[in-house]
Amino acid sequence: MIDILVVFRAEDAVLDFLTVLTAPGREETRVLVCGTRETIEPPPGEEPGPTLDAVGRRVLPADAGHEPCDVDTLAAWIGATAAGRPARVWTHSPADNRRTRGRIGRDAAIAATGAGLPVQHAVGYSPYLQCVSDEDRPLTRQLMRLKSGFANQHCGPLLTAEDPELLVDTPRIPAAERFFRCEPEERDRLYALLASLGDEVAAVADPWEFHSSPYEHTRLDATTAWIARHHRPEAGPLVEVGACEGALTDRLEHKGFRVEPTEPNPAFRQRLAERRTVDRPTHPHDLAALAAQPHLSGTAYLLIEMLYYGQDLDLLDDLPTDTVHVALEPGALARTLDPWLARNRTWTEAERLPLVHPVVEAVCNGRAYLSKRGSVGVLLRRRTTG
Repeated sequence: MIDILVVFRAEDAVLDFLTVLTAPGREETRVLVCGTRETIEPPPGEEPGPTLDAVGRRVLPADAGHEPCDVDTLAAWIGATAAGRPARVWTHSPADNRRTRGRIGRDAAIAATGAGLPVQHAVGYSPYLQCVSDEDRPLTRQLMRLKSGFANQHCGPLLTAEDPELLVDTPRIPAAERFFRCEPEERDRLYALLASLGDEVAAVADPWEFHSSPYEHTRLDATTAWIARHHRPEAGPLVEVGACEGALTDRLEHKGFRVEPTEPNPAFRQRLAERRTVDRPTHPHDLAALAAQPHLSGTAYLLIEMLYYGQDLDLLDDLPTDTVHVALEPGALARTLDPWLARNRTWTEAERLPLVHPVVEAVCNGRAYLSKRGSVGVLLRRRTTG
């Protein structure tokens, strides 16, 4: 049996997979370092020192360029390494919060599964998402000394790296190495759940589980009731910015509101259009486009759980409405909306109320759990000029 470790950078092989590299009675191990397209062949023998030295010589400084491999490259590389022999693949978690590792974890699993090889994912660095493991390997004190010694000897500049993708600190040097197996759908959901925008997050339908999560049902129902308390369906359209796949759109339209949903992601927009029961357009605009060409007038604009991506809040001044509903988790309100409101002279806060309280909830069919941080609604009214 050959153990094939597929990692992003060389140090990952020791920091996340030391128990694999030093397993008693291991037959053969290969480390595929995707960032440099390099294969490390640890020397045979039970003593770990030569293996750690072989890996340590390939640790590059923080300013070295690295690019992940694509699935086809990984498939060919893994196949050539296995060379028809019994093999198993070890790689990063698709939900590793370092997106370079998360992508390698997803793509290496796709490549290995296509070749019929079993895959073990390291839980790795996951400060927001706790994965349920299938195998836990606590380090002995000797292995802990080896791992920390490796970090000190070979990763010195990375101990103070500013880039969180490269930083080596205590949470990234686990004292227990945990591994899990997952099916393709579960793997893709774990990866999408930690993505933020773009094609990666939209690779699976309903990546944030709006349609199956009790927390999200409570949040969406409370948001719908809050909006309906302030507006009547006959008063005019509601413009929903960043409508995703339409979980809120659907609720509002069932209450008789005319909704003008906007969603810049084409995959989300297509799913939104397909699920709607009314024959009305779905718009591709983001907040900046709506402010630059203010052609969608509404009784209110709805900015519900979407101001997490550094949008310029001064864009609200140019929206063709006098009412804006904003909903965010409490920490984001304190960091973004509240400082902006303190200096803005166009809008005033008319109401603030909690929509849903924080909970800890299982996701991805129970493979993981995370904290849902709650949501607070803030009603903004445009100031009148006299």
